[in-house]
Amino acid sequence: MSTLRLGDKAPDFDAKTSVGKINFYDFLGNSWGILFSHPADYTPVCTTELGAAAKYKDEFERRDVKVMALSVDGVESHKKWIEDINETQNTKVNFPIIADEDRKVADLYDMIHPSADDTLTVRSVYVIDPNKKIRLTITYPASTGRNFDELLRVIDSLQLTENHKVATPANWKSGEDVVISPSISNEEAEKMFPKGFKEVKPYLRITPQPDK
Repeated sequence: MSTLRLGDKAPDFDAKTSVGKINFYDFLGNSWGILFSHPADYTPVCTTELGAAAKYKDEFERRDVKVMALSVDGVESHKKWIEDINETQNTKVNFPIIADEDRKVADLYDMIHPSADDTLTVRSVYVIDPNKKIRLTITYPASTGRNFDELLRVIDSLQLTENHKVATPANWKSGEDVVISPSISNEEAEKMFPKGFKEVKPYLRITPQPDK
């Protein structure tokens, strides 16, 4: 299986999960989605990650994002592990966890990197848009937990730039200034960005976030 790249169609699949059988496309509907994998159940970093994802429920819903996790263990193991997660992370897991015992989904999404481990998934993250296109991929080593604030930041950027001809600079957060696409002339920019803009260089023009 070749590595999935940005702009590729996210593969569809049917899977057993902690909340029953699910078709991935049906689950996403017309929403954005995050699919992320875990090396195994009952692992310390994964426990904190799934707890963190559950605590971000309101933030994900505000952005119309649905979350689904994956681990290579089975449904019954997931259900017992969720009890631990809820207890130790003081939350309630509120999204499905795929039981990928046959590695079908892990192989489909290239989540197993044999040079790192030939059976356990790495910490892969895919952000998928409503057209089922992959818009972000991040791969962390098994020893490093994910930064969910960064996932929200990227989704904010993707949703903003989907509707406005801007890009977001380094370390940008929602509400901060953005940069105007180089394909837009100054004359066009004056019409498109009524808040005005500052030309630092002909290719670097800064304007307030247009939807704020």
